[in-house]
Amino acid sequence: MANLERLTERLERAVGQLEKTVSKSGPERMRFGDPAHSMEAGGVSPFVEAFDAFLSGPVEQYCSQSQEIGGDAQKHAEMVKAALNLQRQLLVTASRCQKPSDNELAVLLQPISSKVQEVQEFRENNRGSKQFNHLSAISESLPALGWVTMSPKPGLFVKEMKDAAIFYTNRVLKDFKDTDKKQVEWVKSYLNIWSELQAYIKEYHPTGLTWSKTGPKVSVPCLPTTPEVPPVKRSVASSPWQRFTPRFTLPKYPVDPTARTALFAEINQGANITKVLRHVSDDQKPNKNPVLKAQAGPMHSAAAFGTTLKPVSSRATAPQKMSKEMTKLPPVLELDGKKWRVENQVDTQELVISNTELKQVVYMFKCHGSTLQIKGKINSITLDNCTKVGLVFDDVVGIVDVINCKDTKIQVMGKVPTISINKTDGCHIYLSKDSTQCEIISAKSSEMNILVPDAHGEFVEIPVPEQFKTVWNGKKLVTTATEMTG
Repeated sequence: MANLERLTERLERAVGQLEKTVSKSGPERMRFGDPAHSMEAGGVSPFVEAFDAFLSGPVEQYCSQSQEIGGDAQKHAEMVKAALNLQRQLLVTASRCQKPSDNELAVLLQPISSKVQEVQEFRENNRGSKQFNHLSAISESLPALGWVTMSPKPGLFVKEMKDAAIFYTNRVLKDFKDTDKKQVEWVKSYLNIWSELQAYIKEYHPTGLTWSKTGPKVSVPCLPTTPEVPPVKRSVASSPWQRFTPRFTLPKYPVDPTARTALFAEINQGANITKVLRHVSDDQKPNKNPVLKAQAGPMHSAAAFGTTLKPVSSRATAPQKMSKEMTKLPPVLELDGKKWRVENQVDTQELVISNTELKQVVYMFKCHGSTLQIKGKINSITLDNCTKVGLVFDDVVGIVDVINCKDTKIQVMGKVPTISINKTDGCHIYLSKDSTQCEIISAKSSEMNILVPDAHGEFVEIPVPEQFKTVWNGKKLVTTATEMTG
């Protein structure tokens, strides 16, 4: 009952603030963001006003919920709020100016892109955080601010980013659903941001960001901020929306039809083309004539110019490079609260986690050529960015996640309800007799095989389909797995 009263009070405050925003006009009107740059001589565009209501409503509620749970989630919320304020500035520019060129748009997007990267870097630098799932949900979905570059369905792009967040918010709900209602409210408030943004886009920008048709061209004076645009420190290509910046232009050479005809005629001579080659005798070769060799002078090494020759990279050296990168970081095998952290393990075959509890989870990150055995019953297991690793466990009551891995082998000794495979190349799963009812969920993965024991205890290998056929049956799309026959 107390939670319901508190929620009612928040809704009343949000409605009251929204009524003030809609009813008031003139210079005294309060704005979300920098008030010094919120007004034009004739007011602001309706879609900017609607975005202000979005900021003062769902976004403010999310920030309030983040403040209640505190920690890294609160710091992340401040960055998200700053990114949305930057997007508001872009919307003000769009309401005043005509649509810019791709290069000019890239400059306008640079502050938002930098803030998105700051949010993602914060998550990468805090992988040991107890709120890592919160940080991941935000980092994976904040690129939705790139809807301003999407056409003709920017709202669909926002929905896809929201779906990416749901993958991690479901983990938050699983961990705190029955223990901390504030975490549940945080999830609802964050996902509500993207739902409300979709509704906003559908109403004001259904086919793409709306630019002024009568305003001036984009230039520094008509930007929503008075200072000049700071120089871009990074190349535009590092932006999440780099496709809008031309990377190169193809040179245009005049084509001579006569020269082209002569070239093909010479190529089509066949064996006769070698008759025009002249024989080179030994006295004309510098390596066999000491006089020519002395005239050529000494050979200069690459080291004389401060450079070294590098061999051409190949796939065969990729695991070696990965192994060298991981050996730079110290290996970790420790219990951090309820989470077992197994990180940066290289070529270690006897990793064992015992004395486990039902509430504990295991997170294996950036390991190579190692094998981990987990004894007892635990909540969940996650393999993230691992290569050539083996996993053996007894019982899991939740889910086993395999994300961004290569060449992994998993053996279930007891029971597990669900195994999820995402963005993984090469995954072999050995099921026990008690786990044959396990659900295998896969996405963007290849070379997956499930090995099931038969009546004699021998494993039968069954590949997971990678090719699908989708047809329209008159009412809906129906997708079925297909098999390649030779």
